[in-house]
Amino acid sequence: MSENSSQPLNDPTIDFSRKWYVMVAVGAGVFLSTIDGSIVNVALPTLARSFEVNFAIVQWVVLAYLLAISTLMLGIGRLADMAGKKPIYTTGFVVFTLGSVLCGLAPTIYWLIAFRVLQAVGAAMLLALGLAIITESFPAAERGRALGIAGSIVSIGIVIGPTVGGLLIDAYSWRWIFFVNLPVGIAGTLLAWRFVPNVRPLGGQRFDFAGAGALFISLFSLLMALTLGQQLGFDQALVLLLFAGFILLLLLFIAVELRVDQPMIDLRHFKNADFSIGLLTGFITFVAIAGTIILMPFYLENVLGYGPREVGFLMAAVPVGLGISAPLSGALSDRYGTRPITVIGLIVLVFGYMAMSTLNAQTTAWGFLLRFLPLGVGMGIFQSPNNSAIMGSASQRHLGIVSGMLAVTRTVGLTIGIAVLGALWASRVFVYLGDALDIGATNAPPGAQVSALQYTFLVMASMMAAALFVAFWALVQERRSRPVAPVG
Repeated sequence: MSENSSQPLNDPTIDFSRKWYVMVAVGAGVFLSTIDGSIVNVALPTLARSFEVNFAIVQWVVLAYLLAISTLMLGIGRLADMAGKKPIYTTGFVVFTLGSVLCGLAPTIYWLIAFRVLQAVGAAMLLALGLAIITESFPAAERGRALGIAGSIVSIGIVIGPTVGGLLIDAYSWRWIFFVNLPVGIAGTLLAWRFVPNVRPLGGQRFDFAGAGALFISLFSLLMALTLGQQLGFDQALVLLLFAGFILLLLLFIAVELRVDQPMIDLRHFKNADFSIGLLTGFITFVAIAGTIILMPFYLENVLGYGPREVGFLMAAVPVGLGISAPLSGALSDRYGTRPITVIGLIVLVFGYMAMSTLNAQTTAWGFLLRFLPLGVGMGIFQSPNNSAIMGSASQRHLGIVSGMLAVTRTVGLTIGIAVLGALWASRVFVYLGDALDIGATNAPPGAQVSALQYTFLVMASMMAAALFVAFWALVQERRSRPVAPVG
């Protein structure tokens, strides 16, 4: 990729006057995929009662969706670079909408899980290609602003998903959380078919089936290990075997990619600093924010004593902060460059996580918001220019796979954050408890929970400091390599 980074990203045949129609089409796909992830979480207790199954079974309504999305996006990105993004993206709307209707009609929990996988196939097509389509549909000078708006749409979906889900379940039934996707899906399909540019890729390309297979099984092994590790413990033989499978298959994937003429992922991409540093620092921020989101409800309910409604309003601070700051930082990055803005965002995140480490059992609602809101603001400031730097480092022919890699980095980072930081917090609860009582960490005394939470946030702050160091080093190197204008 680095050898192609100087090439113009935008096809000269693309009509930029239609760019906002493209944004609406992509926004509809992003919105559907995002809101569906958060809206179903609210319905899990209702689904367990309706189908008369336990939580261990009903949670696969969520897990099957996440596993399918995460493992399919890279393959879809590569196929889009070969066959074109428009037909795959439009098909994604059709598959997602059909899957949603079938989910609403599911007669048993097992049919619902199967239809969620079908729905996830469509969602993977939408998520893997959304940023690539925006990147080639907007002039390079407006890319950061456009990607920032897409980030705001993600935040809107996260914020309103639980609220809409609760209202639909109360007023009608759980089936309507899937039926509600039908009008948006139909509109999105028509918009994508009408306005998304049909950029024709170069011919003569071959799909790397060996590399794709190794990568698919490797990612699946990692995600299953993380998922089962939360339930069974990370020291169980099955979990360790899955981690070992992930490492072995990842090494096999790298070996295959170094030998084939047209690899699934050209490993030379990682020589580009904007690409490799952007993925690394973005991955770290997703790990930390996932750990935050999974731990905060327990703190707000178990320690501070708030009810579910109050918790929902307080938790909305992060996506609201992200939704406000993302378009602004994207526009600033178009003017001043991506690297300085990402550094500012990481600085805000470092201070935000340090502030979160001071939470205690006496923290007021306003005190919580003053600590929590900077995490959303920092993520918004960082994410838009970082995404712009990653997508801007790709040549036209690699936009699909790079967009897919960015999406996979997000989903895997979120999965790891939930599993690893959740386990870290639970282990510290029992350290501060002083003995191994046969109770769950969430049932421990508030003092132990708070001490463990403060420790975990200090770890997150250290992670952000490491990401800031890497980003700042890249900024210094960028400034040093910039040619000096001749005097006179």
